[in-house]
Amino acid sequence: MGYQEYYAESINEPERFWQRQADQLAWFTPPLHILSTDSNGIQRWFADGKLNLAYLAVDFHVEQGRGDQAAIFYDSPVSDSKRQISYRDLMEQVARFAGVLRAKGVGYGDRVVIYMPMIPEAVVAMLACVRLGAIHSVVFGGFAAHELASRIEDAEPKVVLTASCGIEINKIIAYKPLLDEAIRLSAHQPEHVIVYQRAQCAAELQEGRDYDWCALAQEADQAPCVPVNGADPLYILYTSGTTGKPKGVVRDTGSYAVALKHSMSMLYDVKPGDVFWAASDVGWVVGHSYIVYGPLIHGCSTVLYEGKPVKTPDAAAFWRVAEEYRVKALFAAPTAFRAIRKEDPEGRLPARYDLSHLRYIFMAGERLDPPTYQWVSEVLDKPVIDHWWQTETGWAIVGNPMGVEPQPTKAGSAGLPMTGFDVRVLDANGDEMPVNQQGSIAIKLPLPPGCLPTIWGDFERLRSGYLRTFPGYYVSGDGGYKDEDGYIFIMGRTDDVINVAGHRLSTGEMEEVVASHPAVAECAVIGIQDPLKGQEPVGLVLLKDGVSIAEAELQQELVGLMRDRIGALACFKRVMVVDRLPKTRSGKILRKLLRQMADGEEFSIPSTIDDPSCLGEIQMLMQQRRIGTVAR
Repeated sequence: MGYQEYYAESINEPERFWQRQADQLAWFTPPLHILSTDSNGIQRWFADGKLNLAYLAVDFHVEQGRGDQAAIFYDSPVSDSKRQISYRDLMEQVARFAGVLRAKGVGYGDRVVIYMPMIPEAVVAMLACVRLGAIHSVVFGGFAAHELASRIEDAEPKVVLTASCGIEINKIIAYKPLLDEAIRLSAHQPEHVIVYQRAQCAAELQEGRDYDWCALAQEADQAPCVPVNGADPLYILYTSGTTGKPKGVVRDTGSYAVALKHSMSMLYDVKPGDVFWAASDVGWVVGHSYIVYGPLIHGCSTVLYEGKPVKTPDAAAFWRVAEEYRVKALFAAPTAFRAIRKEDPEGRLPARYDLSHLRYIFMAGERLDPPTYQWVSEVLDKPVIDHWWQTETGWAIVGNPMGVEPQPTKAGSAGLPMTGFDVRVLDANGDEMPVNQQGSIAIKLPLPPGCLPTIWGDFERLRSGYLRTFPGYYVSGDGGYKDEDGYIFIMGRTDDVINVAGHRLSTGEMEEVVASHPAVAECAVIGIQDPLKGQEPVGLVLLKDGVSIAEAELQQELVGLMRDRIGALACFKRVMVVDRLPKTRSGKILRKLLRQMADGEEFSIPSTIDDPSCLGEIQMLMQQRRIGTVAR
């Protein structure tokens, strides 16, 4: 069956299609109802089946005789350590730590907050919660205390799991003082805190509340897997919201397991025993889906990497890891490859490594600009596959089905709709846009398995934020268009469309033009207030390492490029060269924050920012260049 027939069946006969995918899993009790409706009116998949994801991810493979296979390759250049953990060893660690949690009163339906770095114990913690039927909420290690406090208040965990520290480039971040302050600020007080002590920094333990991880694990009995319903919550993952209150995306158990197992073969074309590397963090949805649950459910070996694409120690880090562990598929954000390209613009480093096992490069997390796509394709001479998805969906909405029938790639497009996702481009009235015309990207209900059924403790927030704009559709918040071949082009958040003298223009399209300049390593285009035109675009640009060009000269050349490719109506006249752009830890450029700075608006620095020190430098440059309201 080719892609078109395969996709059509998932849309036209969804219950039959997803029943077949569910049959690939080892359920304790197979679901009788494939698709049903819950009390909120949301359609749910496999709600009455019984299963346990820790069993599927670990125990099942040991029972099948594959206990000696590597489950995790842990590689930490920042701590100069490596470990290989087999499925059998992982099962023993997970069962024993589940026993630790059980002894501290954690059971079915309880919440546990996990505040940890990229170490194997973070994976053990997640799977141990799941083994007991508890709901975990992973918070990115090092988040500010007040942000962590808000998540503790919302999830109301019985226990918090942490490590004594995280390790960044030439920097140790002590986690325990941040956690102590978060608990002090929180209206909800967890009963226990369990701390994994790392050699680089010891944490002080508060008597009566805090416990040493290893000491408890040595004494604990192993706990068995607890069967849960398919509709039971698996985890809460907090994502950015507009109200200031944390927005906890809930993932249910059965549909997530089916979607991930399906995607590993359908989209990523990997098989049990292959090595899969998602170069992300367990604090993000990519880490949940494709460092932990997806690869392990599928029987792959997963790479857990505690480092950066550059400076740990250099821009060859990705290629060294890919060679050492014989990685078949590498998945990272485009910003990682832009960072590599900035330090190795000629692409000489990959040739020093044996990358014969590396078949695919997958990218997601932000728009893959054509210059980055072309550079990686040329340097590696391997397929580069863009795909687009969200925390809310848990897996790819749009991509390229490499395991079913690979489709031709188009630079600038995230690909074609994936199974179960009926993707439409709508105008403001909810009517479908003609091909090649931009609108709001929406998904016709029901959403396929794996997508969020609610927001933790606030279903109305799901309805108002995602379902109310276009009745019968999930609204993604992203804008873009569909071409005559059905390929989807994601041009950025709908609020990244600017209005210049009555013309609605995509800053994503402008960034594509700016990034095509040979001197540009990375860029952001923002729309700032203009009393005459409404808004005008401004480009912020990072230069490639070793490139020297005057700002005025670069500005002149980029203005010319913009006139040639988009036209004078873009009114693109201003360019500012910067050393760094503000980004989240997952690599997304904080364009809204840049707009607020330029327009002289009040702004708050988000907890997800990777390096806030660049904001002062950019604000000073805006004032010097007289860009935006801030300089008027």
